[in-house]
Amino acid sequence: MSQEKFNLFSFKGKMKIMHLSWMAFFVSFVVWFNAAPLMSLISESLGLTKEQVKTLLILNVALTIPARVVIGMVTDKFGPRKVYSSLMVICSLPCFLFAFADSFTQLAIARFLLGFIGAGFVVGIRMIGEWFPAKELGTAEGIYGGWGNFGSAAAAFCLPVLALAIGEPYGWRAAIALTGVMSIIIGVIYYIGASDTPKGSTYFKPKKSGAMEVTSKGDFWLLLLMKLPMYATLGLLCWKLSPAGVKMLTPTMVTAVIVVLAVLLVIDFYNTWQVNRHVFEKEVPEFERYQFKQVAVLNVLYFSTFGSELAVVSMLPMFFAETFSLGLAQAGMVASSYAFMNLMSRPGGGWISDRFGRKSTLLILTAGLAAGYFTVAQIDASWSLPLAVVAVMACSFFVQAGEGAVFAAVPLIKRRLTGQIAGMTGAYGNVGAVFFLTVYSLVSVQAFFYTIAVSALFGVGCLLFMREPKGHMAEVDENGEVTLISVG
Repeated sequence: MSQEKFNLFSFKGKMKIMHLSWMAFFVSFVVWFNAAPLMSLISESLGLTKEQVKTLLILNVALTIPARVVIGMVTDKFGPRKVYSSLMVICSLPCFLFAFADSFTQLAIARFLLGFIGAGFVVGIRMIGEWFPAKELGTAEGIYGGWGNFGSAAAAFCLPVLALAIGEPYGWRAAIALTGVMSIIIGVIYYIGASDTPKGSTYFKPKKSGAMEVTSKGDFWLLLLMKLPMYATLGLLCWKLSPAGVKMLTPTMVTAVIVVLAVLLVIDFYNTWQVNRHVFEKEVPEFERYQFKQVAVLNVLYFSTFGSELAVVSMLPMFFAETFSLGLAQAGMVASSYAFMNLMSRPGGGWISDRFGRKSTLLILTAGLAAGYFTVAQIDASWSLPLAVVAVMACSFFVQAGEGAVFAAVPLIKRRLTGQIAGMTGAYGNVGAVFFLTVYSLVSVQAFFYTIAVSALFGVGCLLFMREPKGHMAEVDENGEVTLISVG
């Protein structure tokens, strides 16, 4: 573990790794969200219907749920340097396919495949966890997540300006293609400039691949239970694309997708059994155990925090436009105040977690999140616009600081499984987004905000079962030597 001081303006050692990682994450989010701010130009250029536009937005997040789980496993096995670099270079291909598409089908395939780049986030979580000591980990992960997350806002601000400057008919295509070039460049830079661990440190890999390892019988059943919502969410996305939704899939295609999901679930359960059957045969030594309930609690919290952020960012411009009779451009600028908080809130949540403890920080921030959404639910036309913006920004602070606090705890559970834990927790953020957006499509805006608040209160209840990381976690290398890693 690198011991130099935490100096934000340094570009050496662990600070170099942090800066390279947030820059890679930043570019991944620019690429992932490059179409949303240009959708009106794309729609006009190719004659898309409103239903087709909605379909593209849904497809953009569909693959990210399984991708984050898969990329987490791959990262633990092959190391974050190779995985992040490869992901950025490979995902430039569907980016270019989208830029040069001339039909809705080509756009849809490219957008679906681009969901994979949204999994890049989990790679950096493992990388930062390798380089920073526990006392700085929350701050470092918060800066990585917060600054990288700002890539979506940067895309919204910059790409329309670039597209309009170039002009039609090639403006939006050039803007999208440029993000693909950026993806290749950062992938190459990351491969050259990063390394998986500080010099002399061991990179611990999972003992078995194919599924997450657990260390007790109860944890095995809890792991299976926590897998179900991810498959259910993919089924929900399928329903939204069905004749009952945006009518992209035929009834036969819907049936085929459901069958494939069911088969994948059975295979997943089987692989989980194969990797963990030993826990039913003999007890895992005490020093090698970890509590999977720690992961489950963080999954629930990220469902409410990042899940609500993705959902609210999608609906907030329209909410402000309708509530305060604003133009779409004005509403977009006002609503961006929610995402803008990421620059400070997420690092702030990590920093607070480092100083005052993981569990207590999460309890306060999650309770604040619930109160924040209960307050936002009261906003109507009788409010002044500045007061409404302040309420939204205050709520946003608790949401994004909570995200930072969640990932301040993720790398302290089991080092060799950090990628998989980050992948599952990250996937739960997308599960939350799909769930909340589905709720938004079925109920009033006030009920939508209340639903998020109730989910946060459920998270507060789950936190009572979380254990504050203390002492050391043990890892065993390939030679059987035990290494103790400080977690508090």
